[in-house]
Amino acid sequence: GKRKRLNTSVLYDSDESEDSDILVRKVFAKRHCIMDEDESSEEQQPDKTCPTENVSINRKQKVFAKLKELARQRATRTSCSSENCEDSNDEAEMEEEPLCRLPLTPTEGSETDSDSMKDFIVEEEDDDDDDTEHVKSENQPQQKELNASNSELLAYYVPHLSRCDHYVHFKRIVKAFLINAIDGTFLSSLYDGTRQKKYAQDMLLSLHYLDDRFIQPRLENLISRSRWKDRYKERVDCYPDVRIILKNAKNMSCQACELNRYCKFNVLLSGKLYNSRTMEADDFMSDDKQVLKVGMVCANRTRVYHNLKHFKYKLYVDCSSITELDGVEDEPVKDTVERLFSQLEDSGWIQKRYDDLEDYMNDADSFQEEK
Repeated sequence: GKRKRLNTSVLYDSDESEDSDILVRKVFAKRHCIMDEDESSEEQQPDKTCPTENVSINRKQKVFAKLKELARQRATRTSCSSENCEDSNDEAEMEEEPLCRLPLTPTEGSETDSDSMKDFIVEEEDDDDDDTEHVKSENQPQQKELNASNSELLAYYVPHLSRCDHYVHFKRIVKAFLINAIDGTFLSSLYDGTRQKKYAQDMLLSLHYLDDRFIQPRLENLISRSRWKDRYKERVDCYPDVRIILKNAKNMSCQACELNRYCKFNVLLSGKLYNSRTMEADDFMSDDKQVLKVGMVCANRTRVYHNLKHFKYKLYVDCSSITELDGVEDEPVKDTVERLFSQLEDSGWIQKRYDDLEDYMNDADSFQEEK
């Protein structure tokens, strides 16, 4: 019969290998060997059969060598994996370091390449700029024509929205008043549409601009923020001349707002009633005067309101007095107006009157902010 023999476990120390740092491992190998009776008898008689004994020893040595080689391979794998990680980190650092320390100045070859590319790009941009400039130069006359046509249409159909410098408007108004001072029907013919020439339409536009943009909005704001009674407002509107005199204070009802105030100002209203468009004065009750006692706030508001309300009429009166003082006779109206207008402009009189208008508007604006 045959019998089975269990081989004992094999122990080895990995420290025998110089390359590994692993501690002692135990490898248990179970080997089931089927041996014949002849082999067993030979093992039992080692002295008689030396070749068989040598064969078995060689087998054991081979097995032991194989096991040792396997252990060595495992040890080297684990150590190599850790070393590879460290080496990979080192290599990454070595690869990143030269990238961080790259010189900022390019080399000669790169300079030539970049210069050539730069020249190429500049040529392309120059070509594009030339094309765009050529297109712009072609479109500029068309754009100017469109802008001119639009402004002309705007001025023709919506004259109140056409833009012009304020001082230009003011000079047109002065010239219109000089003409009307010589020819008393000029302003009335402007407003009724009789005069359709370009210069007349420009003067009419400027007159509307002065009333609708400069004066009337500020007057409405002054009234809306006050407690004036309608009767007092109508009186201030009708009389072009005003004098505000400081008198003895008296605790009474203010004749402007009808509230109990410490009234110490007398408002003296006088002058002829006039037409706000044609500037024609009404001689009916020309010597009529009104004296009203008001408080300090109403007195200041009356001064600011009256200056704006009657500024245009005062300007016309000054222009009329200038034409009356002129001693030249038998001269066309156009030549007289041009000569007087140039004198007033050269002497700074027109600029002075325009500055007065701006001061009155600023007073109205600051008074509204204060109250």
